[in-house]
Amino acid sequence: MKKPYTIGITGGSGSGKTFFLEGIASRFTTDQLCLISQDNYYKPRDQQPLDENKVKNFDLPTSIDRATFHADLLQLKAGQDVKKKEYTFNNPAVEPRILLFKAAPIIVVEGLFVQYFDEIAAELDLKVFIDAKDHVKFGRRIKRDKIDRGYDLDDVLYRYEHHVMPVYDKLIAPLREKADLIVPNDHGVERAITVLTGYLKSLL
Repeated sequence: MKKPYTIGITGGSGSGKTFFLEGIASRFTTDQLCLISQDNYYKPRDQQPLDENKVKNFDLPTSIDRATFHADLLQLKAGQDVKKKEYTFNNPAVEPRILLFKAAPIIVVEGLFVQYFDEIAAELDLKVFIDAKDHVKFGRRIKRDKIDRGYDLDDVLYRYEHHVMPVYDKLIAPLREKADLIVPNDHGVERAITVLTGYLKSLL
């Protein structure tokens, strides 16, 4: 079997990683491309680290079950499908699904730490960094956490100031300089999606 081509997409919280990834995925079949997101590899809530105010911090590398994340990526690269229960952050409005990641010739791995974890970064053939201005990321984060995760506004503001930005500045922003491709996403990424799609189709 030909080795799958593996792409890692990262960037700050609210930069538009998931939107970019879904835009790529919509142009391929599941037999051509597999998406795997770090969001489904958070540890259970009772294992999440607490900050000095006893608030759970989901924005640290230790929040992620990196061993399982890495193992599942290796399984996909070996041509074996992976099943994973969707992580819903205990949002009562969302019923968790059983997700099927189908092995494919192109694998796209998305998440805050996919290029930070050395063992996962080593599996990537292409590193993509989605970039956006702070105020744009902040607005997207507010919308996502209120709607998708059920957090109230005060909680979102607290987490952004005390969790999101310190981790971004220290751990994620430096990854920008190591990326193979930087995609600005303040106003849209349609052209970048088209360009990357053309390249990936040439590999099939």
